[in-house]
Amino acid sequence: MQVLRLGDHGSAVAEIRAILANRGLLPASLPSPATTGTPWSPPEAVFDETCDRAVRAFQQERGLIVDGLVGRATYTALREASYQLGARVLLYRLSAPMSGDDVATLQSRLQNLGYYHGLVDGVFGEVTHNAVGLYQTEYGLSADGICGPSTLRSLERLGTRVTGGSPHAIREEEHVRKSGPQLTGKRILIDPGSDEPIGDENVLLWDLASRLDGRMSAAGMETFLSHEAKAATSDDERIRVANLADVDLMISLRTGHYHNPKANGVSSFYFGNSHGSYSTIGRSLAGYIQREIAARTEFLDCRTHARTWNILRSTRMPIVLIEAGYITNEHDAACLARPEVRDTVAEAILVAVKRLYLLGENDRPTGTYTFAELLAAERVTG
Repeated sequence: MQVLRLGDHGSAVAEIRAILANRGLLPASLPSPATTGTPWSPPEAVFDETCDRAVRAFQQERGLIVDGLVGRATYTALREASYQLGARVLLYRLSAPMSGDDVATLQSRLQNLGYYHGLVDGVFGEVTHNAVGLYQTEYGLSADGICGPSTLRSLERLGTRVTGGSPHAIREEEHVRKSGPQLTGKRILIDPGSDEPIGDENVLLWDLASRLDGRMSAAGMETFLSHEAKAATSDDERIRVANLADVDLMISLRTGHYHNPKANGVSSFYFGNSHGSYSTIGRSLAGYIQREIAARTEFLDCRTHARTWNILRSTRMPIVLIEAGYITNEHDAACLARPEVRDTVAEAILVAVKRLYLLGENDRPTGTYTFAELLAAERVTG
């Protein structure tokens, strides 16, 4: 789709402004046409500075890249935010799943009632369909898994009840606990590089992935790559591959980009949204990875962040996306170009995964656990 930005005008801008106004991010009353209108568009159809600020506020709220540009990701999030529960019939569509705030509200209500055990991600998938069907069965409704008027009326009459925490979080944590502290046998999907198969950036990221792969294999882990090195692969394809693979974790390796070359540092990202839902294991692992890399390298610590990026939202296993420095920054690019730094980053990631499975037991201070010590511990406990 066309990317909309400051200065644009037309019906698509009018739609964006209407959604932002409904969310309280734009004033309900329109500004004077004399100050913001154009000879060809009324003021409500102009992407002015007020709209730009509102878009940035929305992006910040929804865990998107805050750039003021309305591209595919931001427009999709805006459309999803425009749906309130009851505005449309919700049903499971395998080829094009429905998504929106109305789906997230439904998931949250079913979760509070004990029927939904997944992430509140706003996507009407098979788990949501089954949860609706189970609710309908137990409350004497036609168990078709479709959330229409009768199901909505039933939910409204029933109200909500508070439960003891997120079932999805409990399940994630219990899976890690039951799998034990050993790395042997753990299955990891490594996802290196951007969607461009060529360039120095991809060469560095694939080399980093190779070093991580080698260390994980030495520790007895089973590793897989999300795509071939010279293939131009979209996030949608990476998500498809990830969801077909029976893995415990996914590690996505990227570099940061920014128009200002002064931007620098390493960051780690996990799934989390404005509905208060997040991947518990993803957040824990992101924290471990971030602290280990920051303690062992010269990269600025830009900390961990919850994001709603599709690759974080649509994968079924816990995932962490690591931006290992800004390739657009001279210092970061020079650091990442050094083989010993890539060795260090790979070791930091492996140690972080080990910390995740240790669950705080027999742990060591950040930045001090070496690869040799880790291998020795694996041999003793294996």
